[in-house]
Amino acid sequence: MKKAWRLRGLSRPAGTARRRPLTSCLQRSNFATVTEDTRPFDVIVIGGGHAGTEASAAAARSGARTALVTPKLDNLGVCSCNPSFGGIGKGTIIREIDALDGVAGRIIDKAGVQFKVLNRRKGPGVWGPRAQIDRALYKKHMREELQSYQNLSIITGSVSDIVLGENVDPTGAPSKSKITGVRLESGEILPTSSVVITTGTFLSGEIHIGLDVYPSGRIGEKATFGLSKSLREAGFKLGRLKTGTPPRLHRGSIDFKILQEQPGDDPPEPFSYLNDKVSVQDQLLCHATYTNNKSHDIVRANLDKTVHIRETVRGPRYCPSLESKIIKFSQKDRHIIWLEPEGFDNDLIYPNGLSMTIPGEAQEQVLRTIQGLENVQMTQAGYGVEYDYVDPRSLKSSLETKAISGLFLAGQINGTTGYEEAAGQGIIAGINAGRTAQGLEPVSITRADGFIGIMIDDLITKGVSEPYRMFTSRSEYRMSTRADNADLRLTAKGREWGVVSDRRWSQYTDEKTKIDDLTRTLGSYSLSATAWNAAGFGARINTKYRRALDILLLPDITLSDLESNVPEISKYDQRIRRRVEIETRYAPYVNMQAAEREAFLKDESLRLPTDLDYDNVFGLSFHEKAALNAARPESIGQARRIEGVTPAGAVRLLSFVQGRLRRQEQAQTERAAEEMAPLGTEVDSLDAEARSREL
Repeated sequence: MKKAWRLRGLSRPAGTARRRPLTSCLQRSNFATVTEDTRPFDVIVIGGGHAGTEASAAAARSGARTALVTPKLDNLGVCSCNPSFGGIGKGTIIREIDALDGVAGRIIDKAGVQFKVLNRRKGPGVWGPRAQIDRALYKKHMREELQSYQNLSIITGSVSDIVLGENVDPTGAPSKSKITGVRLESGEILPTSSVVITTGTFLSGEIHIGLDVYPSGRIGEKATFGLSKSLREAGFKLGRLKTGTPPRLHRGSIDFKILQEQPGDDPPEPFSYLNDKVSVQDQLLCHATYTNNKSHDIVRANLDKTVHIRETVRGPRYCPSLESKIIKFSQKDRHIIWLEPEGFDNDLIYPNGLSMTIPGEAQEQVLRTIQGLENVQMTQAGYGVEYDYVDPRSLKSSLETKAISGLFLAGQINGTTGYEEAAGQGIIAGINAGRTAQGLEPVSITRADGFIGIMIDDLITKGVSEPYRMFTSRSEYRMSTRADNADLRLTAKGREWGVVSDRRWSQYTDEKTKIDDLTRTLGSYSLSATAWNAAGFGARINTKYRRALDILLLPDITLSDLESNVPEISKYDQRIRRRVEIETRYAPYVNMQAAEREAFLKDESLRLPTDLDYDNVFGLSFHEKAALNAARPESIGQARRIEGVTPAGAVRLLSFVQGRLRRQEQAQTERAAEEMAPLGTEVDSLDAEARSREL
């Protein structure tokens, strides 16, 4: 009898994946001569996942005529793995995307079934906003959003390769390739000047269940092979990474009564700054259970029956499979599993923490050893996915490739894992693809600006050896780059870059004005320490007068406590009050980091030529030269952060670049003098003649 979890849409597997023949993919053409009036699209985005949706929307907001190419309309915004967004570090990225007028935050607020801020017991600097979402609702709202988006067209199809032309440098530097179009599998060519590739796990992807291997990027969907060959032939360094997803369970077969409940926050906190509340009224519950020694014994007995756990290809360290956890943490007798609903009208449960790739029959055995799952029905086996990625050190901070002008990469193709990391890259790649297509300068977010900047900088300076996940601990500026203040950090930048709408800007300026006004009010009200103590506040007794802002720094003091002294506080709603409280409490720490930030930005302003031959830099070690030649940093700041570059090496590099700049300036001065010499003689003669005529 056919098992309920048997994979649909795939042929019976052979022992190894059968890949279709690869055709020649790298094409040259004369698209460079296509005029802007006849070119149908300025930007083409390949892929409609989380990177692709943000990239296409951002490019369209920038004013570029944009096309999103996806095999199926139903794939727009699909959540391939977990039915959730956000968490530690990741939630801050979603808030930053929203601050730049991205789409994910607003769609989450419409499609969420449960909202919870993680780490709430700690300070706001490490809060992690998180939401469970209804998969079907998320796709529905995302599709509606993009289909009505100004400047954005959606094309149903698959891209087989990129089309390149010569990019002649007017300065006489060696020419490099530039994007002139993409070729669809139908043979049709779409001319364009900017392309964003966001293929996720589909780039030469293959699925693993036990010893079975299927060519696929997601269950039931074809992988793409042509683009891998195109990129490899263009000189990009490709590697392999892997990830996985757990089995899906039938809700009605689980005994929830004996499991620990995890409710959402009341009231739920929206992701988008545009929203005061979310759509869900009655939030759904999540539940917790655990594996045990019996579960682990079954996994150990089947480790020889899965190809996915081989160590030649690295998987995510921070979201490991159950097999990896049992191997690496053999001393632990249990691992937590979160049972998460996949939607309001969905009978499926997602067991977060239970990713497995052992044979399907063994997965069923493991499940039934777990409390609450003794009679569970598995509707889909867990599986692993292995896929190609491009070494992200081949990218600029704008996410444009260094080798091909107009080609941008975003998402898992750059070695990251997670919806949020993909979307964060997507919005930056989309903004820059749109700006490049319109002849505008590229932009970037620095490490001091936000978590998106931290992630991109880590990728392009360090590369990856395993799927990259964002954490608050990766940021040296997490006191100032919090989830609560993403709009204060980035919305003005987005407006300057031309990607923030009038509606967003109006909401932001109104809210910022209220924050500034309340802060000013608190700063202008002051009392002596004796008076504050008489009012019930434990201020230190001395002769100094203290402002209400200073009193707010005392433990357990809120604006409500100050309302009797400062009645104007009552005019502001709870959202404004909370933001002022957080900004005030973090202000001393933010000010302490100001000097570090200034030094960082100074290093970032010292630009390095991308064609610099580091073998000619005297004093660098062989290892430093190899690391710098591989990463090709854009600034001294990036060079300092490359693994293997010592502080002494960074100083030698700085001296070399400064000497090179001095020589260039001297050469320019000498050329200018040579050019001015004849003019000077001529001017002197003219002056002499004019004066002679006056005699």
